Amino acid sequence: MKELNPNYKWKVLLLLTIVYVFNFIDRQILVILQEPIKAELSLSDTQLGLLTGLTFAAFYVILGIPIARFADRSNRKNIIVASLALWSAMTAISGMSKNFFQLLLARVGVGVGEAGGSPPAHSIISDYFPLKQRATALSIYSMGIYIGILLGFIIGGVIAKSFGWRNAFYAIGIPGLLFAIIVYFSIKEPIRGLSDAADLSSINPTLKEVLQTLMKKRTFIFVALASGFQGFSIYGIGNFMPAFLNRVHHVDIATAGIVLGLTMGIGGGIGTFLGGYLSDKNSHKDMRWHIWVPMIAGIISFPFVAITFFSNQVSFVYVGIFLTSCLTALYLGPTIAITHSLVNAKMRAFASAILFFVLNLIGLGGGPLVIGLLSDALLPRFGDLSLRWAYCGIFVSLIIALLFQYLGSKNYLKDLKNAVL
Repeated sequence: MKELNPNYKWKVLLLLTIVYVFNFIDRQILVILQEPIKAELSLSDTQLGLLTGLTFAAFYVILGIPIARFADRSNRKNIIVASLALWSAMTAISGMSKNFFQLLLARVGVGVGEAGGSPPAHSIISDYFPLKQRATALSIYSMGIYIGILLGFIIGGVIAKSFGWRNAFYAIGIPGLLFAIIVYFSIKEPIRGLSDAADLSSINPTLKEVLQTLMKKRTFIFVALASGFQGFSIYGIGNFMPAFLNRVHHVDIATAGIVLGLTMGIGGGIGTFLGGYLSDKNSHKDMRWHIWVPMIAGIISFPFVAITFFSNQVSFVYVGIFLTSCLTALYLGPTIAITHSLVNAKMRAFASAILFFVLNLIGLGGGPLVIGLLSDALLPRFGDLSLRWAYCGIFVSLIIALLFQYLGSKNYLKDLKNAVL
């Protein structure tokens, strides 16, 4: 294996993690702003679910596949820089929206930009970090989700309360354009397979070969579906939690932003890191710990999910949000690491895109939309408590995720043994 500069690979990981922070600040800023936007633009919960979920997810997952395929054959750093610049610009443009359709188009633009972010970043990270460190490195990168949520909720809530929701979009979007320049001049494109023993210089897999490789791995199919239903739970809860706190517990937007930024951001960040760290720590005993760690956390999460939805004491709700965010976040780093362990380095960006296609189509696309539809359907009967009862659908998605994780664990060792790297 080629020698790596240990300091440089951690610098690359830090910069890519910050890019992912911008990714989720720009993606989730709409969540904390949805109540004032709903009031000004006269939107329904179903429309909010479309804006924060399905519309964004549809373009994100569909375009993510061809962009990732391009990334497996071209300069990944340049794709990341261009994507960051595009989604940041479209976030700023979101602040100019005058109606639902204009905001919808702006969010489509954000989704198009973000489609080119993670798959090439995953591929670069897996080139710099060997298999035994990979889940930890990918989990650190994935912590960008929750750092982004923390900053997006706090900054968005505070700015929206003092200066209006439009200025919140401007304040979040413009810095991303500047950071794109820093990334362009700071990261070098690594040799593919840098941390792998195999020589891949003569390997150029076709699209058909990559798909056939993935579809032959039952582990990949099961963990991808598990990630989708795990994402359904996370996005279903998170994308309506500011509205839930406001309607059920009468928490104002600035307070909700600070509380959710701290509870979901810090809790989710801790859980994401622990998922990779605990999986890697135990993987020398049995590689299936990459699946068992998220499974155990998912089982433990159920009572805290119930507290989040049904406690009438807002302080208990905050504790429930923190622990739910922590426990449901453990799956992502290990899931990406499992996916990359089953394919060679020239397939990794595309493999990540397929994984994220499933995760975001079911999770981001389905979670907010289904919860929004249920909330609107239950509104005549339950009024402001409709979201509380709509959230019951989350328990079903968590159970389905656990079932697919269990099935994945039954096949992982066999698929890993047969993987051609």
